[in-house]
Amino acid sequence: MAHSIENGPDDISVKRVWYRSSLFNACVIGAVGFLAPGLWNAMNSLGAGGEEKPFLVNAANSLVFGLMGIFCLFGAPIANRIGLKWTLLLGAIGYPIYSAGLYTNNRFGTVWLVLFGSATCGISAGLFWASEGAIAIGYPEPAKRARYLNIWVWWRTLGPLVGDSIVLALNINSSGIGSISHTTYLVFIVLQCLAAPVAFLLTSPAKVQRGDGSRVIIVVEKSWKDEFKALWRTCKNPTVVLLLPIFWAVYFNQYTGNFKAYYFGVRARALMAFVTDVVTIIGSQTMSHWLDSKITNAKKRVVYGWYWVVFVHVVTWIYAWVIQGEFISHPPKLDYKSPGFVKGAFAVWLWAFAQQTAQNWLYYIVGSMTDNIAELTRLTGILRGQESFGQAVSYGLNSKKWYGGRVPMAVNTILLGLCVVPTWIVVHRHDPEDFTKKYTQRQDSEGDTASGEEVIVSSELKAHSAELRKSA
Repeated sequence: MAHSIENGPDDISVKRVWYRSSLFNACVIGAVGFLAPGLWNAMNSLGAGGEEKPFLVNAANSLVFGLMGIFCLFGAPIANRIGLKWTLLLGAIGYPIYSAGLYTNNRFGTVWLVLFGSATCGISAGLFWASEGAIAIGYPEPAKRARYLNIWVWWRTLGPLVGDSIVLALNINSSGIGSISHTTYLVFIVLQCLAAPVAFLLTSPAKVQRGDGSRVIIVVEKSWKDEFKALWRTCKNPTVVLLLPIFWAVYFNQYTGNFKAYYFGVRARALMAFVTDVVTIIGSQTMSHWLDSKITNAKKRVVYGWYWVVFVHVVTWIYAWVIQGEFISHPPKLDYKSPGFVKGAFAVWLWAFAQQTAQNWLYYIVGSMTDNIAELTRLTGILRGQESFGQAVSYGLNSKKWYGGRVPMAVNTILLGLCVVPTWIVVHRHDPEDFTKKYTQRQDSEGDTASGEEVIVSSELKAHSAELRKSA
């Protein structure tokens, strides 16, 4: 049962302050993403976490994503009970322990800390992604949702961009196959320790001041038991069930790290990782501009966006299979000065572009399913959790060589094919404008004021919450 508290009389004037704005909070969540998972991604974008051989790191990452999937799923009840700020804080503290494990393994050959760090990182990451997704798509007003998603991606990608710049500078003389210097890991550990203090700057949902004067809606369940019941109802939502295959398929491809470790030297991998970050930003920017554009209505933007996602993935995987076939026949050892470097690296860049294009499109879909941030926390937790389970399986699959990479690539290709029909059903049924109309009507009736209490809710919102439960 939802616990509803009126946010205070509408005639109370609230002074607007910059640190309560949607933009500031997008920067907070982005900065935490930059320092914690962003730098984690920087290490893993090198392939094998910067190690010479990918197998221990892939096994460790399988543990990370397995635990991440569990805590993503159950992160929504936790976030809704203890608050998004504390959940975000807990979601940041595990990342430097993971990096410390890679440092000790790189320098001393220690294995246990790699596995312990992977466990703590997996728990933290699950809580981080459950809260981060809801904040990124729940705090901004709907008309600017894709724009703020793009800001979040820029910040999150800035982590790998800066991290990969550090890696490239520290390893510029390492032209051969091998692992990165242990000094690199120390820099990452220091930066990741800053993520937790930054999380304290997040504004609670009820105090967020949107640019259009509207208020963030949150319906809190009365107890832990009710939270888990609400989570189960959301799990049974037909739209959520239909989206599960694409969340599995889009980020299942963790063979990228093996591909780089097999065929590229250290500084070549560092340069590839740096360019990959730029490609990721381009993919996000392109899709976000399209989804927030006024060229056509929201329904058509979603449909054409889906066509673009399919087209990009088809081109990417055809090219990747061609390059993989060539490299298996004649395995290269490529530096960035070597002939054939760009040809091989282009497969990695296409993979990154395709993944980010799909992620921005998917988050826009999820963000237009409800305006209740507690429900958004459940939605993002469930879907990111399933995405994490897929990555856990993929990392496990990539802990062996498997015929030069053919098996993981084949599994990923099959998953992408299987997700097309259920995703198309969602595209056909879902109309973001239905949500926008309800949002606009409520905004008009509420006025432009808000106060600093915990929860905002009206009789209309209760009815809207009941509709969500019925749809489940």
